[in-house]
Amino acid sequence: MRFAIIKFVEDTTIDNNIRVIGANVHNLKNVDVTIPREQLVVITGVSGSGKSSLAFDTIYAEGQRRYMESFSAYVRQFIGQIERPDVEKIDGLSPVISIEQKTVSKNPRSTVGTITEIYDFMRVLFARAGEAFSYVTGKPMVKFTEEQILETIFNDFKEEKVIILAPVVRSRKGHYRELFDKLRKQGYIKVRVDGEIIDIEPDMEVDRYKIHDIEMVIDRVEIKEIDKRLRQAIGTAMKNGEGVMMIQKHGESKVRYFSRNYMCLDAGIAYDIPQPNSFSFNSPYGACEECEGIGHNLNVDPNLVVPDPKKNLQEGAIEPWAKSTSLYYAQTLASIAKHYKISMDDPWRKIPKKIQEVILYGSDEEEIKFSYDDGYESYSTKKTFEGVVNNLERRYLETDSEWKREEIAQYQSESNCEKCKGMRLK
Repeated sequence: MRFAIIKFVEDTTIDNNIRVIGANVHNLKNVDVTIPREQLVVITGVSGSGKSSLAFDTIYAEGQRRYMESFSAYVRQFIGQIERPDVEKIDGLSPVISIEQKTVSKNPRSTVGTITEIYDFMRVLFARAGEAFSYVTGKPMVKFTEEQILETIFNDFKEEKVIILAPVVRSRKGHYRELFDKLRKQGYIKVRVDGEIIDIEPDMEVDRYKIHDIEMVIDRVEIKEIDKRLRQAIGTAMKNGEGVMMIQKHGESKVRYFSRNYMCLDAGIAYDIPQPNSFSFNSPYGACEECEGIGHNLNVDPNLVVPDPKKNLQEGAIEPWAKSTSLYYAQTLASIAKHYKISMDDPWRKIPKKIQEVILYGSDEEEIKFSYDDGYESYSTKKTFEGVVNNLERRYLETDSEWKREEIAQYQSESNCEKCKGMRLK
């Protein structure tokens, strides 16, 4: 059985229906039909019943003809004449889109917008006519030229002592020992770390497990005039801050942000000047960095790893490991059970939640003694446990075997990307 799918958009000038009266195209014999708008409508029927004739040769053809007739006579001479379909009357019709009847690619990057090329026009529209707003405060973004920045600083901070800063780390974890060494070798003596200005010392580092904001202290000046020193300091700050700089009054903690790009003055976030590629999920400039523009991620699903919580570890509650012919996985589970003093015969649902989490996601920093016997020798080792879910995800990424990938893929499920919420863009 074949079928055609049509999506109709809203036209507020009429009621929410498309009415086809007296359609006689191909196999259609004086057909009257009312089709609701703003809904996904499926036309089904046996081969030769007139599905394509109604969808493409009647509704789409008339919609396209009316759209073409809205052009000027000069434009229409290059398009050619489009014949009116054999239909008595069609009401409620708006401009239409048609996707060719053919085998559609399963490429996840292919959408109705990309197939019809409407997405290309939308990207240009947003880049050229769009107005940028801060996703933090909701306020319009602003951008300055270097001269505007100089004038604003001179007007707002005249006769004030200020510190000129260049942000180099924004809300990221790490110890940044190499960054501090690099700045010290370049001649910089101070940095602002998490709001506090400190001296750069040899082998200096910060807590690698905490999120940090780090700014270079470019210069400390008293604003009396727009002189060479101020210009050089702002130029250096812009270069090191990738188009963003900060001004802090001496003795105060509050800072002002300035940017050549779009900038939120309250939150301090900056956007690059938008280009059409900025709105393309098929371009590295616009695609979400987490899901690479797909909009969703494939992750190992614990509910598929343990499909039957009534089973115990001995019976194969951990299904992907139970299917393995290697004794390694069974002995790993036995060692975990011994460490946490649980029985291999306990049903999965009766194992304490904390121990379930360890089996699935690992033991973090807690070391477990694992005992193995491969038939040739017995040995023990003490180490942390990565967890079944993490083990499967690691093996999926590391293996070159398509067969192994397919085996692990059956325990994966699709979920929206947490970073872009399924919207695909940065």
